[in-house]
Amino acid sequence: MARVCSNPVSFHRLRPPFNTTVPQPSLLIKASIHYRLKARRFPTIIACQTTPNPAESETEKAVVNVESNSVSDSDVSSTQKSADAGFIEFPNKEINRGIAVASTLAALGLFLFTRLDFGVSLKDLSAAALPYEQALTNGKPTVLEFYADWCEVCRELAPDVYRVEQQYKDRVNFVMLNVDNTKWEQELDEFGVEGIPHFAFLDREGNEEGNVVGRLPRQYLLENVDALAHGKASIPHARIVGQYSSAENRKVHQVVDPRSHG
Repeated sequence: MARVCSNPVSFHRLRPPFNTTVPQPSLLIKASIHYRLKARRFPTIIACQTTPNPAESETEKAVVNVESNSVSDSDVSSTQKSADAGFIEFPNKEINRGIAVASTLAALGLFLFTRLDFGVSLKDLSAAALPYEQALTNGKPTVLEFYADWCEVCRELAPDVYRVEQQYKDRVNFVMLNVDNTKWEQELDEFGVEGIPHFAFLDREGNEEGNVVGRLPRQYLLENVDALAHGKASIPHARIVGQYSSAENRKVHQVVDPRSHG
C-alpha cells in the first residue's frame, strides 16, 4: 500500500480567512489555539500505517513465492520438452547393427538377382546350344561362343547370354564351342581365338561380320545380335576386346563323342 504523509508545517502556516469585521483579541487567541490543536491532531488521523499487517504481508509473500515457483516449474518443464523435441532418439547399437546387416543382404540379393540368374550355368547353355554343323546349314545367322568351364568371365556372362538367347533364339543360332575340346582346333585357328569368351557373329552364309572378346556390357551383345536378326550388312560392335581369360590355359582333352560340341 502507498504511504501518505502530511506536512504539519504546511498546515500550520495556513491562516484562516479574514472577516470584514475585526475579531476581538480573545477570539483570535481561541481560534489560534483551536487551529493548532487541529493541525497537530490531523497528521495522526490521516497518516498511513508505517508497518503493514505482518500476517497479511507473509500471506502475500507466500502467494508470490508459490506463483514464482509454479512459473519456474512450468518454464523448466516446457524448456525440457522443447529441448527433448529437438533431438531424435536413435535406436541402440543392436538395432543399428541389425539394420546394417539387413541392408547389406538386401543390396547383395538385388545385385545377384539383377546380375546373375540362379540356375543358369555354362553347362546349361552348352546343353541347349545348337550343334555347329546344323547352324551352318539352316540359313540363319549365328552367334558362335568359344568358352571353357574354368573361365570366370565366361561364367559371369552366362546370364547375359541366356537373356539375349531367349529373346532371339527363333531368328538366330546360338552355338557354344569348348576350347578344351580338341575337336575345335581348326575353328580356334580360323577365328583367331586367343582369349575367352570369344563371340563370333556370322551372317546367314556363315561369313564372320565381327567379334567381341572378354567382359563387355550386355548391350554390346544385344545390339550385335539384333543387327544379325534384322539382316543388316554390318554389326555395330565388330572388333572390341574386354577383360578375358587366356586361351593358352585351356585343358585339352580327347573328344568322347565326335558329334559333341562341348
